[in-house]
Amino acid sequence: MADRPTVLTKRTLDKDLDKLTQVEDASKYVSRKLVAPGIGFVFLGLAMLFAAIYVFGRPDAGLVIAAAALAAYMAMNIGANDVTNNVGAAVGARAMTMGQALIIAAIFEILGATISGGAVVKTISSSIVDASQIPPATLSWIMMAALMAAALWINLATWLNAPVSTTHSIVGAVIGAGVGALGPGPVNWRVLAEITSSWMTSPLIAGVIAAGMLYLVKTLIIYREDKITSAKRWVPVLIAIMVGGFTAYMILQLERMNAFSASTIILLGIAAGVVGWLVARPLVNMRAQGLENRNSSLRVLFQMPLIGAAALLSFAHGANDVSNAVGPLSAIVRVSFGQPLIRGSEPPLWVMLIGALGISVGLLLFGPRLIRLVGEQITKLNPMRAYCVAMATAFTVIVASWFGLPVSTTHIAVGAVFGVGFFREWYTRNSKRRIEYMRRKAEVWMLEEPDDPNTHEVRRRRLVRRSHFMTIIAAWVITVPASAVLAAVLYWAMVALFV
Repeated sequence: MADRPTVLTKRTLDKDLDKLTQVEDASKYVSRKLVAPGIGFVFLGLAMLFAAIYVFGRPDAGLVIAAAALAAYMAMNIGANDVTNNVGAAVGARAMTMGQALIIAAIFEILGATISGGAVVKTISSSIVDASQIPPATLSWIMMAALMAAALWINLATWLNAPVSTTHSIVGAVIGAGVGALGPGPVNWRVLAEITSSWMTSPLIAGVIAAGMLYLVKTLIIYREDKITSAKRWVPVLIAIMVGGFTAYMILQLERMNAFSASTIILLGIAAGVVGWLVARPLVNMRAQGLENRNSSLRVLFQMPLIGAAALLSFAHGANDVSNAVGPLSAIVRVSFGQPLIRGSEPPLWVMLIGALGISVGLLLFGPRLIRLVGEQITKLNPMRAYCVAMATAFTVIVASWFGLPVSTTHIAVGAVFGVGFFREWYTRNSKRRIEYMRRKAEVWMLEEPDDPNTHEVRRRRLVRRSHFMTIIAAWVITVPASAVLAAVLYWAMVALFV
């Protein structure tokens, strides 16, 4: 009996220690959850400090500093939401790990934004609403309201695991704030019509390009008797096309004095493609050694071009979508310094850096969740299909950026996925080459189960989830008016509180 209190005391002590351990584990879990938002707040502080150094001593410095914080917040939301379009396909096809995808995307997002992002920034900052019709102070508050509305809407969508269009968000927000301030008069409806038409045509163009590329891959490689030999011949050609096209675009973006004619740029692109082919050919031959003659071996050979396509797409995304964050900030900075706000005006470099770094910070901190959603849950992708999707999306966005059109990378990427999916359905039912290939394979099926699950595609009728089409249309219909209404309300609130 004397030992009983001691036993009870030990049991009570053990329970208390267990509770303390659970509290420590919970604290560590919560602290891990707070690391990403903490780093995000540090980045916002650095953006504000950077802006403060640039506008130090000016009477409206506070407005520019606040706009820099909102632009950084918007850029992080773009990185968190839109990164799925860049590397989701590659991750879903298991061509690269999540860590590799994030690093590649971050580097090329920064390069694309700083090297080629200026043209689209001009459109967002000065062409959607006619700056000549708006008093400078009013224009600054319109852009502030647009930034806050678009960022809040994208943040909500990311929290709900919904990959929406950041371009639709900022364009709708600029229109809504402009109409809320001065009515429909300052809105440049011609430019808005051009942007809207590009929203409708660019997914179709990407879908056609992706389907055409997949047709070539299937015809020239997949349904050949000797797949490995065909891949060794044609995969370097695909890499050469990617290198040549990207080189020509870079020359167009980097040369400022029109030193090169169109024919010279084309020849330089062809020369770069030939160099890419010469470099890729021995690398592909090396990776092809020892591979069996099956589709799963082709996935290994397509990993390298898919990684290159993902990097190219990240560059294109940075060039186009950085405008969604820093276009309004560029307008506010120029108004603050009394500079003319015309379509040809170049955005300041420090403004571009806030957008470029913000996109990369956002994708590194918050991107993995939506990468898994888009890359693994929307559609079934292998490296060959993912390569076609990435290349089609990248070239479509690059051309749009060249013309200064703020297109939706979300809709272009999904349009490419639909193009691949619908082409697979048509090809499964109508291709004579595939039918003959599957007929010969049928003799093998009588003896053993096929080792490649893709051979079962002949039994399926629909390879595209139709429900996602309605989801995309709903996102398009909802995003523009929602961000516009929110921006108008925020403009009225800001004017009431601060003006």
